[in-house]
Amino acid sequence: MRWDAQRLDVEDPSALPGMPSIRGLLRSVQVPEFPGLTFHEVRARSALNAVPGDSSMPFPYTINPYRGCSHSCVYCLSGDTRVLMADGTQRPISELRVGDRIIGTEKRESRRHYVTTEVLAHWSTVKPAFRVELADGTEIVASGDHRFLTARGWKHVTGSMGGADQRPNLTTDDTMLGFGRTVTSLDVRADHRRGYLAGLDRTADHLRHEGIHTTRFESSRATGYRKPLSAIGVQTRSAGEASNRDEEILSRTQEALSGSGVDSVLEDPGPASHVRTVRVRGGLREQLRFPHLVDPAIRRKCSVEGAAVRSDADLRVVSVRSLGVEMPMFDITTGTGDFVANGVVSHNCFARRTHEWLEFDSGRDFDTQVVVKTNLVEVLRKELARPSWQREHVALGTNTDPYQRAEGRYRLMPGVIRALADSGTPFSILTKGTLLRRDVPLLTEAAGKVPLGLGISMAIWDDELHQALEPGVPSPRARLDLVRALTDAGLPCGVFLAPVLPGLTDDEESLDAAIGAIAAAGATGITVIPLHLRPGAREWFMAWLARTHPDLVPRYERMYARRAYVSAEYRSWLSARVAPLLTRHGLDRQSGGAARQVDGPLATGVPGDEEVGFPEGSLPTGGLPGVRPPWQQPAPSVEEPAAEQLTLL
Repeated sequence: MRWDAQRLDVEDPSALPGMPSIRGLLRSVQVPEFPGLTFHEVRARSALNAVPGDSSMPFPYTINPYRGCSHSCVYCLSGDTRVLMADGTQRPISELRVGDRIIGTEKRESRRHYVTTEVLAHWSTVKPAFRVELADGTEIVASGDHRFLTARGWKHVTGSMGGADQRPNLTTDDTMLGFGRTVTSLDVRADHRRGYLAGLDRTADHLRHEGIHTTRFESSRATGYRKPLSAIGVQTRSAGEASNRDEEILSRTQEALSGSGVDSVLEDPGPASHVRTVRVRGGLREQLRFPHLVDPAIRRKCSVEGAAVRSDADLRVVSVRSLGVEMPMFDITTGTGDFVANGVVSHNCFARRTHEWLEFDSGRDFDTQVVVKTNLVEVLRKELARPSWQREHVALGTNTDPYQRAEGRYRLMPGVIRALADSGTPFSILTKGTLLRRDVPLLTEAAGKVPLGLGISMAIWDDELHQALEPGVPSPRARLDLVRALTDAGLPCGVFLAPVLPGLTDDEESLDAAIGAIAAAGATGITVIPLHLRPGAREWFMAWLARTHPDLVPRYERMYARRAYVSAEYRSWLSARVAPLLTRHGLDRQSGGAARQVDGPLATGVPGDEEVGFPEGSLPTGGLPGVRPPWQQPAPSVEEPAAEQLTLL
């Protein structure tokens, strides 16, 4: 949701050298308890953000204490990790830049292939380091959160079989995918460059002794993918010919390869040209070792574009060891969602575009560059004290989560809650952050003064999918405990079970388990919403789906077909599946269960339609089942504009 709330609204332009241009910037800080995060502290000019009048949102104002979100995960590799470039060279990940063309992979039918992709974002952080050793001698230093592609799917470097750290992780039973160890790319120095020049000079000198005049010229200009090429031209055909028909040249080429440990074979000549070819043997690993050794000027045959991801290298995981230190690490976002690091396929972090209005990049900056409105409470109290303020509903959490990790440091929400309650302003909070439990006593006090609503989003119920799609976010079970704590305190709490993923979390067993657990936690209402694929999230999600569930890609392409919302047929199907489950667990809107408004039912409709409202308890218009506070407002009619899905992915 992007409206006036996207403005930063800060005072006095002032930015630190080397930082993005943020008006009103006081300072940018990094603290040990939040490794990898930078907090940009600003002075805001306003706190209340008006929602456009034509929006279907059921609130006219929002407050966003933070810009950016620290919930998301952090992947990282050490700076000297070699990334395979599109031209077959390797470059340290620390030296990559946005726009560089590198090699990623994509699934084609049943096999994964190497393809050219582009670096979309590049960033660094400091993380605890782990060394991963493979049987072929490959070593990679990465954070515990980083993921690599194995024969059993994507695996984190570290994890456990149970508990809070449960997630798929590397063990000695895993084998990575890729081509494995080659050699360190050649460090091109002066003697190497002189060798290329000497080759031309010596050729010209020999021809001159034979009375043949030569001219030197640039045969091919430099491009983003290759170096400039020089050549020698002659004015006569009497110079003779030296080609790969020459047995001596072929023999010396093989000797040179053998001296470098490269196995080769002479291909049989063709029937017409009699031209023979020296072919390097040993698969992709050996084919790449040759250009990494010599850095040839002509690179058009050095790319691995289109080659299948297979290798005879022994890429079994031998060990994963903590180095016991924190060190600078780097990561990138690519168009394919992966890249090749030290010869194995490596996952990257996904990019989002919601941070670009702050002049940050659309990838890692969203997760690590958090703008904090330090004077938010002071400005809010002034705005609420204006005679023109009509005490209209104010929503928090509609853009970025107010209870993300940054709130643990800045504690802005207690002041916001007090200011709204003291002014008689009804408000609602939507969060996936369990830090909300800290403010339960304050919210209970505020509920005696003003209408309030509390909404908890549970984007993914399945633990494994949660780790894949929402790493770094409190687990579904932790958020269930939050729901229970709120309702035990006598506070309303609606739950968004969203998004439901077609073919992954929409089976009856999964939906029944999720809805049953939410009901058992005491939720006052629930709204079930299927996945929305808006620009930014769509590209990342479809890339993830192609890697992990390629069989579902055609189905998603048909269901979404160039739109953000799922097809009407699916929404109708999902509505029919969910309805009896809501009834079974007492959360249906029509049978008098907990999801019913005190003065009438919420707007009805299939999940994901514009007619579907927020769940009971998430808006400041109701309370616990059967309890009508003195400030209870009439329920909205079914004609009232209903809510869009919030940003849950």
